Amino acid sequence: RLQESRERLSVCSKLCYAVGGAPYQITGCALGFFLQIYLLDVAQVDAFYASIILFAGRVWDAITDPMVGFFISKTPWTRFGRLMPWIMVSTPFAIISYFLIWFVPDISTGQVLWYLVFYCAFQTLVTCFHVPYSALTMFISREQSERDSATAYRMTVEVLGTVLGTAIQGQIVGKVDTPCIQSPFFFSLTNSSVAMEELNMTHDTESLTDTRNAYMIAAGVIVGLYVLCALILVLGVKERRESSELQSDEPVSFLQGLKLVMNHGPYIKLIAGFLFTSLAFMLLEGNFALFCTYTLGFRNEFQNILLAIMLSATLTIPFWQWFLTRFGKKTAVYVGISSAIPFLITVVLVDSNLFVTYVVAVAAGISVAAAFLLPWSMLPDVVDDFKLQHPSSHGHEAIFFSFYVFFTKFTAGVSLGISTLSLDFAGYQTRGCSQPDQVNFTLKMLVSAVPVGLILLSLLLFKLYPIDEEKRRKNKKALQDLR
Repeated sequence: RLQESRERLSVCSKLCYAVGGAPYQITGCALGFFLQIYLLDVAQVDAFYASIILFAGRVWDAITDPMVGFFISKTPWTRFGRLMPWIMVSTPFAIISYFLIWFVPDISTGQVLWYLVFYCAFQTLVTCFHVPYSALTMFISREQSERDSATAYRMTVEVLGTVLGTAIQGQIVGKVDTPCIQSPFFFSLTNSSVAMEELNMTHDTESLTDTRNAYMIAAGVIVGLYVLCALILVLGVKERRESSELQSDEPVSFLQGLKLVMNHGPYIKLIAGFLFTSLAFMLLEGNFALFCTYTLGFRNEFQNILLAIMLSATLTIPFWQWFLTRFGKKTAVYVGISSAIPFLITVVLVDSNLFVTYVVAVAAGISVAAAFLLPWSMLPDVVDDFKLQHPSSHGHEAIFFSFYVFFTKFTAGVSLGISTLSLDFAGYQTRGCSQPDQVNFTLKMLVSAVPVGLILLSLLLFKLYPIDEEKRRKNKKALQDLR
């Protein structure tokens, strides 16, 4: 009882730990929703080069996770811990590179290289923050219940971070109208085409200055939040070496550890299940705006519908934390993730109805909350199970977490590629007021049929996941005895 009392975390410690998850989500949302529009309309980068910047950044972001995991496993312990120094050192460089992403350099050549370098640099530096932060779950307490509780706090703050990132960027930038250039077809029908073009270019330059300033102001606000959250994390959380290591620990090389981790059955089954779950929700997230705009006809309601999803997810995370504590994590997976299925089917079968769309958004947010919370709550259980099977091997927590993040980001790239190719084959019309029937059918498939199929497949994989509540209790007792 004394040992358990010492392992308990105060509410303040859990909140400080949770706040550390906000920078990754705030910056990720701002980049995810606005970077493409910024590159095309504000920085005026050619669409081909903009696609190279975005694709290269996503690929590099995925590659850096296992790389950072490797270097963390080689990092010696310091008086600040083994993970905290990574967070402290990466923060100042990350905020500089993030700010420069939203700055338009006054250069005629090299602009593409500018954005490519700083986008990839920021992805590297934010990975140096987020991977050790994710692995920190194993070093704040040895008690599973305390880690689960801290994870619930973290997921609530991270979902709030997605809302905050979207709101800050959207509200600041949305107050300025970004100009558009009339099409050449319009000029050919106008008698004074040269005068009209000069007028548009003059208005374009004046308005772009305001738009560029708005993007930099938004970046400054987000950078300030990044620093504040990092300070709260570093000052409010203590990394405990004894929380993870066992009495019989001996160092094992990274490659040996990687081989052991990838041969650990529960880990493979867990990440396989969440891979398909992540792919399902990312397909839904990536295409929901187009679906609302063209298929349902709610062009001016997208931001409100997105806000409904995020608020629903934020408010229901405490419920899922209670649910998994009361009924078990595997039960929470089945109920939470599958709850979106009937609503995803309804939204494509029922005629365009704004009320039904909001109901579906709230239901999707409930499932998003479960998909946010459960992987990070279940990964520590897999690490504990691994330690019991390999008591002489330690220091592999970063491998478990970094490769899960790697696979998640990989699915994001896959979902983006599948969506773009599918819409292109269907005949998607860029900036069209309406879309062909084939595009509407494709959008229905991407937000309903395909996600439902992927969710059902993930539930079958979770059926094979061996760590239930009884297994967790046995592992907990065995770890206490081993320590």
